[in-house]
Amino acid sequence: MNKHLLSLLLFLALMLPLKGVGGSAFAQRTNQAYWTYIDKYKDWAIEQMREYHIPASITLAQGLLESNAGRSRLATQANNHFGIKVGGSWTGPYIVQSDDRPDDRFRKYKSARESYIDHSKFLQQKRYQGLYRLGITDYKGWARGLKAAGYATNPAYAESLIRVVEMYNLHQFDTDKARNRGKSTAIAQTDDFFERHIIYKGNKNHYLIVEVGDDMATISKKTGISLRKLYKYNDLPRDYAPTAGDLIYLKKKRKCASREFRKNPIHIVEVNQSLFDIAQLYGIRLESLCELNQWDEPHAVQVGEILRIR
Repeated sequence: MNKHLLSLLLFLALMLPLKGVGGSAFAQRTNQAYWTYIDKYKDWAIEQMREYHIPASITLAQGLLESNAGRSRLATQANNHFGIKVGGSWTGPYIVQSDDRPDDRFRKYKSARESYIDHSKFLQQKRYQGLYRLGITDYKGWARGLKAAGYATNPAYAESLIRVVEMYNLHQFDTDKARNRGKSTAIAQTDDFFERHIIYKGNKNHYLIVEVGDDMATISKKTGISLRKLYKYNDLPRDYAPTAGDLIYLKKKRKCASREFRKNPIHIVEVNQSLFDIAQLYGIRLESLCELNQWDEPHAVQVGEILRIR
């Protein structure tokens, strides 16, 4: 077996994602900021999970939705990533923004980190205590429990959280397995390629997100997977040059989306999103996505169009 591939397999078996970069224009252009946000804040979410036993996936999903991946006015002007309003014992500064009422007051923090810590403390209230009887990996129970406890008024809040967790594989952060970086594998210690890249797992596959400066030849060399296979696995032409944020799968993609989408096996096309983007987002072969939608060949899709993904 190729020594690079052997090292990669060992790395995948023992390690959860390490330091990487986010932003996937390749997977879903309108949500490029989601990948950046996940990479930037995942360690804080994991830290809060260890301290307060709140699933990291739920913390990240709430942060993504409540702050629009860190781009909302509350996030940029008040470092408020979770939409927490003034109330209870809060005596700190606040910012006014229309929500349930036109003059609702929201907590203002010195830093995003302070927002993450306060979010965990906020969930220590009595009305949320029933959530802590759930398993740390029960993100669906947590999502529905948060809605039932009144965290948000949006009737679809729970399903929105679940969808984000599953679409971005956030549940992989709900375990502490092999997360001690001081005990990293030899490959992580000797090759900074695997320290700079997250190795994600989704739809029974592994993939990485391209960083600035990466090329297909380097990815091939570091993973031990031939260029021919990398192009084939990802439905790519041989003259393709990756750009930062692209997803590169390390095994052959599957014929449909993962079982997590069996109850809602559709995707609604977003702005500037191609059929190819959608295939990469869910880890589906392009030809299989066409077959699922009864098309003879790939073609342009329209914003708002509903596609089957399994």
